[in-house]
Amino acid sequence: MSDFPTRARVVIIGGGVVGCSALYHLAQKGWTDCVLLEKNELTAGSTWHAAGNVPTFSTSWSIMNMQRYSTELYARLGDEVDYPMNYHQTGSIRLAHSAERMQEFERAAAMGRYQGMDIKILTPEEVKELYPFIETHNLTGALYDPNDGDIDPAQLTQALAKGARDLGQRIIRFCPATGVTQTDDGWVVHTDKGDIACDYVVNAAGYYAQRVGEWFKPYGGRSVPMMVMSHQYLLTEEIPDIEAWSKETGRKLPLLRDVDVSYYLRQEKHGYNLGPYEPNCRAHWDTSDDPMPEDFSFQLWSDDLDRIEDIVTDAMERVPLMATSGVSRVINGPIPYAPDGLPLLGPMPGVKNAFEACVFTFGIAQGGGAGKVLAEWIVDGQTEWDMWSCDPRRFTDYTDHDYCVKKGMEVYGNEYAMHFPRHEWPAGRNKKLSPVHEQVIAQGGQMGAYNGWERANWFAQPGDDTSQEATHTWGRAGPWQQRIREECEAVRDHCGVLDLPGFSRFAVSGDGAAEALRGLIAGGLPKVGRMNLVYIADSRGRILTEMSCLRSGEDEFTMITAASAQWHDRDILRAAMPAGVTVEDLTTCRDTLIVTGPKAREILAPLTDADLSLGWLSHQAATVAGHAAHLVRVSFAGELGWEVHALYDHMPAIYAAIREAGAKPFGMYALNALRIEKGYRAWKGDLSTDYSLLEGGLDRFVKLDKPQDFPGKAALQQERQQGAQKRFVTLVVEAGDADAPYMSCLWKDGQIVGETTSGDWGYRVGASIALGMVRADLATPGTELEVEIYGRKHRATVQPDQPLWDPHNERLRA
Repeated sequence: MSDFPTRARVVIIGGGVVGCSALYHLAQKGWTDCVLLEKNELTAGSTWHAAGNVPTFSTSWSIMNMQRYSTELYARLGDEVDYPMNYHQTGSIRLAHSAERMQEFERAAAMGRYQGMDIKILTPEEVKELYPFIETHNLTGALYDPNDGDIDPAQLTQALAKGARDLGQRIIRFCPATGVTQTDDGWVVHTDKGDIACDYVVNAAGYYAQRVGEWFKPYGGRSVPMMVMSHQYLLTEEIPDIEAWSKETGRKLPLLRDVDVSYYLRQEKHGYNLGPYEPNCRAHWDTSDDPMPEDFSFQLWSDDLDRIEDIVTDAMERVPLMATSGVSRVINGPIPYAPDGLPLLGPMPGVKNAFEACVFTFGIAQGGGAGKVLAEWIVDGQTEWDMWSCDPRRFTDYTDHDYCVKKGMEVYGNEYAMHFPRHEWPAGRNKKLSPVHEQVIAQGGQMGAYNGWERANWFAQPGDDTSQEATHTWGRAGPWQQRIREECEAVRDHCGVLDLPGFSRFAVSGDGAAEALRGLIAGGLPKVGRMNLVYIADSRGRILTEMSCLRSGEDEFTMITAASAQWHDRDILRAAMPAGVTVEDLTTCRDTLIVTGPKAREILAPLTDADLSLGWLSHQAATVAGHAAHLVRVSFAGELGWEVHALYDHMPAIYAAIREAGAKPFGMYALNALRIEKGYRAWKGDLSTDYSLLEGGLDRFVKLDKPQDFPGKAALQQERQQGAQKRFVTLVVEAGDADAPYMSCLWKDGQIVGETTSGDWGYRVGASIALGMVRADLATPGTELEVEIYGRKHRATVQPDQPLWDPHNERLRA
């Protein structure tokens, strides 16, 4: 090919809706010398057989943002690129059969209102007015989203492609990529038609993304965490009553979703499209006797209607009109699933200048927003909204094939399930176990998964209800409540011990390590033998991550971060360190115990040769129960305490000795309650790129007068001069029976003025507490606001800028 491009700024592998959206949005940001490769025709993968629903609903703030943007883009795209499109914003009705479902709807509606959407809560009678053919038996209510609807996936993809081409982008069809080679300054993407050198490469290969991902393994990559589900939907023959209604009203029926039964029902021409998400689901290409073909373009599987028979029957009872028509066609095609059902969108873990925009379960709904987000990642190095929910680095080394298949099937079979705050999903568990796991289980530990690591959430006593059903509540009360109280009181009055496997841990060392860190973090470094918290910002001064920094020598540091941040923070550190400075991941080498409470010194003294008189934020090598360990004088619980770090083989004896000395085991639920009383921030809740360091109340960790030009310095200097628009606050809430979840709206005089970032009950102070962001002029102590919790507004009072518990840290420093 004489016109085959040999050079591009970005090469995108995959020509579905997401790949084309990424190409279009790169052009919108001025990068018009990019290439998209598609091995067949555009839309040949999941896009071509997608149903084309475009919801905005989500209980995830970032997913709702992404889907909302899609609806806004699709409404104007046809005119923008001069391409005809069938986009119907019919509105949708989500049906609720229970009070718990209505609480979920109330929360989502509040989030939508905050983003400017006119989402409404309906009674069953109001549902009937909007949808005359429905039976409203056993309904509690519904959620109505006027922006929901459907679009033709092929037209959408072609419109994005046309818009990209018109701006100078290249799309090469019937040109499969065959591999990649990393160069000093970028990549070479190989095809049968020639090689293309580029700065960045994007894996947008849909259900083939795992195969494409294998090409990046020699350069630091990993197996893409995904599997493929068989998803069926059926189309009915035309129904005269629907045709008559549409002609009379001039519109289509709203899209129905019966989420408690697990299906959607949409008007398709003058018939119906029924799409179930059945618990009796089917994975494909998951075993050696069912291999993925080399090319499955524009292909489907055979019908398997027995799987969905019960759901079809229920839908006919809900909308009897559906039973008057036969089935005209069944679509049964592949849909990729990540282990949590959300896409992989962002930097490829461990691989420089490579990105992922793949494994989209709802690619049509999210495609517009995904292109925007990916273009921001590539061009700006950061995104408008914090997108951790989709960041590929949220999964690490535990996502083997078995895990991905089990979790994908679990997510699919519970696609519309409510995600209650105390519920732990059972599939794919026990991937990473602490060395004291059996001891924890023997004491009644009720476990949760944290980046694959099993940690105790709370400790049950004989007779406690530990069933999954007991966790199906948005409320505070449950069998765990009394146990959390007892655990918090033990930490307050005596001494508790928490096993905390999976702390992300990096050794940073080598000549120049200290200076490199000074140029990365916003604040200062600790002295040798000391530790402190350090924060890293993006170029806007927004909170990228938080680390505990322990200094052992002039250029020797241990950086400790959240379990879920392992690959995220590893990439940040490695990218910032110069030649000669090493970043070694020690996460799987050591376990950590938190030993904390006013009696912690008495508990540890007989077991260790450490100097327990060393002050707060010191650390030292010592022996504990006869084994080498490292003691760090810090406590996330806000009491006198130490972190005990030791090798895996040594921790069982250390843990047993501390328990036998009288420390009471406590879990993650108690730790969250304890930390929120101190105003300690949690990563990717209170600490995210939605907020700047100054908005987050982290001023004391920012040194604008230091000579190093750390990321975000200029933006923070400007913000300090102009004043932050938002401020972090602690609120005491008259909350009733449920504490404020993440992203609950804060109200003042009928206006939304901020949002919560976390909430819990504080057992030491006896109050419901929320941390949040509020308009700066309302951050004054004593200001009364309202926080909306599952549809009800509760009085909330801004507190002084200090911890609610032990405000002067006297107990910490004891």
